[in-house]
Amino acid sequence: MLRARSGWLHSLIIAADHLVSGATCVFVLAMPGMVFAGEDPLPLRLIAVALTATFLWPLLFEHLGMYQSQRRKSILHILGRVGLAALVSGTAVGVVSFALSAPLAPSFAVVCAGAQLATLGTFRALIFSALRFARRRGRNYRGVLIIGSGPRAHDAWREIERHREWGLHVLGFADERDMAVDPGLDGQRIFKLSDLPDLFREQTVDEVLIACPRSLLPSLNPVIQLAASVGVPVTLVSDLFGDLLPPPKTGRFGHLPALSFAVVHHNQAMLTIKRVIDVAVAGALLLLAAPVIGVAGLLIKATSPGPMLFRQVRCGLYGRRFDVLKLRTMYQDAEARREEFAHLNEMSGPVFKIRNDPRITPVGRSLRRWSLDELPQLWNVLRGDMSLVGPRPPIPGEVAQYETSQRRRLSMRPGMTCLWQVSGRNEIGFDDWVKLDLQYIDTWSLAQDLRILARTVPTVFRGTGA
Repeated sequence: MLRARSGWLHSLIIAADHLVSGATCVFVLAMPGMVFAGEDPLPLRLIAVALTATFLWPLLFEHLGMYQSQRRKSILHILGRVGLAALVSGTAVGVVSFALSAPLAPSFAVVCAGAQLATLGTFRALIFSALRFARRRGRNYRGVLIIGSGPRAHDAWREIERHREWGLHVLGFADERDMAVDPGLDGQRIFKLSDLPDLFREQTVDEVLIACPRSLLPSLNPVIQLAASVGVPVTLVSDLFGDLLPPPKTGRFGHLPALSFAVVHHNQAMLTIKRVIDVAVAGALLLLAAPVIGVAGLLIKATSPGPMLFRQVRCGLYGRRFDVLKLRTMYQDAEARREEFAHLNEMSGPVFKIRNDPRITPVGRSLRRWSLDELPQLWNVLRGDMSLVGPRPPIPGEVAQYETSQRRRLSMRPGMTCLWQVSGRNEIGFDDWVKLDLQYIDTWSLAQDLRILARTVPTVFRGTGA
């Protein structure tokens, strides 16, 4: 019954959203101190704000896709959308109230948005729970036809079987032959692609799920045309390249629809916040560190010939080259003498490091121990060459010796500190160093950056691995 009346249920939910948001708005308006007393108990400005607070929510839900099927979404995803709508609604109501000089308390927009978040969030959670309860008992189901009968189709079928709450019923599998390719699908209904027109006439197909190998894709044009002609949505299981590429994100390439395959899909908003933090913190630290850099520079100039700062070409994001700045800690001819001490290298792989490098000056040794030589890199952070936290930037000669898989550590902006820095530095071999960098990239979050920054301070004071 639910399945047959889904359109009616959809309209009922939209009407209920209007009712709940409006009733909540009226309730907040009735709270003491929310409306300022005036000659006109119901001014037009107040009505305009109330209508905004009432009707904006369903519009936002429509924009956020909340009136589309949510059967494969989690409750956290849905509540997150409600929270986002509350943020936008509260901001809009506040702007309208201010623009119209409505006789409302300054806190009205926040209180109203918070109350609507609570009531509409609860309403959505109840609908979500009720529909899942019904689907687990075989109601409100959707018939799914899976294209393919190999391992991908088998995985898709098992995923549906694991999630009974989705309310999906597999009608069968369609392939070029009427026998399953994967033995795990023996006993399931297998159709030939040529039989699909009859199947669509005899069965109620709500969704076509394409889960086949790339070799079968050229044969699918009639299937796509058939589904489009009867208005049935098509879903593509997009692991077409197996484990070679991660799941894609949908987007556009100009006016063309596109799938974007990235090694890791980081949240762009969070990356923007990361960059804002980089600029703010690096700017403040650079001002505080200016006296230290000045004193260290004078000591460098007084104890060895050569410039105060050392510039070295490093590889940044995706291998782009930039000049990293450091306080000079070695004698002026250090680079020319590198081959002379190559046999003393203590690091595996392409990295060159010597614990007691004879090319380091006495002042430079102290600067390195406390990582003071890296303070000028705060300027690189401000410029955007680097971040506060990220894989350390390698020199081009090292990158030239990387294996293909090791180049992935260049897929994120390099940093002044990283997991390697706080985990032992030179005491860790190159292979483990790369693993730590890839671990950071794959699991990146702002919280992880803060943890690494917090661990960097005691690591610097201890001089671990320096």
